[in-house]
Amino acid sequence: MESSILESIGVEIIGVMSPVSICMFLVVLLVYSLSPSNPFSSSPSVPIRTAANLVYLESPSDSATQKLEGSLLNALVFVILIAVVTFLLVVLYYYNFTNFLKNYMRFSAFFVLATMGGSIFLSIIQHFSIPVDSITCFLLLFNFTVIGVLSVFSGGIPIVLRQAYMVSLGIIVATWFTKLPEWTTWALLVALAVYDLVAVLAPGGPLKLLVELASSRDDELPALVYEARPIALRSRGSNLGLLVGGVSDSGSVELQAVNNSENRTTNEGESSPLVSHSRERHSFSSDSSEHSTVVVCSDRVQNREPEIVVDEEMSPLVEMMGLGNEREQQMRRDNVEVRGSGSGSDSDRGIKLGLGDFVFYSVLVGRAAMYDLMTVYACYLAIISGLGCTLILLSVCHRALPALPISIALGVVFYFLTRLLMEPFVVGTATNLMMF
Repeated sequence: MESSILESIGVEIIGVMSPVSICMFLVVLLVYSLSPSNPFSSSPSVPIRTAANLVYLESPSDSATQKLEGSLLNALVFVILIAVVTFLLVVLYYYNFTNFLKNYMRFSAFFVLATMGGSIFLSIIQHFSIPVDSITCFLLLFNFTVIGVLSVFSGGIPIVLRQAYMVSLGIIVATWFTKLPEWTTWALLVALAVYDLVAVLAPGGPLKLLVELASSRDDELPALVYEARPIALRSRGSNLGLLVGGVSDSGSVELQAVNNSENRTTNEGESSPLVSHSRERHSFSSDSSEHSTVVVCSDRVQNREPEIVVDEEMSPLVEMMGLGNEREQQMRRDNVEVRGSGSGSDSDRGIKLGLGDFVFYSVLVGRAAMYDLMTVYACYLAIISGLGCTLILLSVCHRALPALPISIALGVVFYFLTRLLMEPFVVGTATNLMMF
């Protein structure tokens, strides 16, 4: 029986929420273990100067008005910097500086894993007094960094390893962002949620221009995105013809039929609407050839042509939206059923979530972890609820949507409601033995 639409949506949502939850959970563990507010941590509280607090460096002795004004200025300057960099990215991509953008992203990933990740790694070693010499530590960090860059940007890498390193990048960057002062952090989260809304949906927004430009070229977005790609494989017929096993860039085993050139089919699928609902055939991070999962059913009469069933990877949300129905109807007239595109564009299937969404979701729960675990639970549920609402809206709007606004809005509201109302009520009732 065909799976229901709700079951398909559930698989799609879980495929995105699971890595987001893992990222937030590990950031909370790191923050709770290494935060100066933790009574078990001996690390001193040292303010740091970053691009997020260029204008104002918050001090505990400052008044609430000074903190509010300074945090708003920091958020404004940071959003302006992000907008300028994004427009510069659009210009470079428009003039086909793709090799420069690829190398820049490789360098960025190497820098994050080697320096920021290395700093966190050393902090963990010092905090837990792990006995390791400097040579071994350097070799471990070097191998971790090199394998990470290759996993994210090279072909022939298992999709699970690529996803794991994308989550690792989010964890590392989010952990560093939690070192920002409290007022600056909250102002920054709200400002970035508003910017994400404008950049994706407003006419002339930088992210909207970038998505449209990539769509017009049938190319991959020049960005670090997490690929949540559920796999739905089905076949018809009892007896199989001659099959050849192969391995795609994602590392998944596929079956490709050996046929003449007249029986070969070239398939073009629809990409996830979270990034773009246009056709994307060429992978930005890999130049490998396309593969399709083709099954030839040979249980027909010899005088009749064999039936070819092509089962490929397709996002259930895309199927529910009815994208590609005209193409499928045309293919069925020729006794060919096409469910998606080949795995040569394996990075284009399913929902894609930007790395920045991982980072700022985790920053919010990491900041909540500096207060107490009750606010962490509330913020986590709020973020997951907002992300679920965003994914459901994809099937309604049929266009790319920003993933930050709903989740960040709910997370911020739930944080302050829990901290100001729920936490005093629960603690008061528990200490007076009214609730236990």
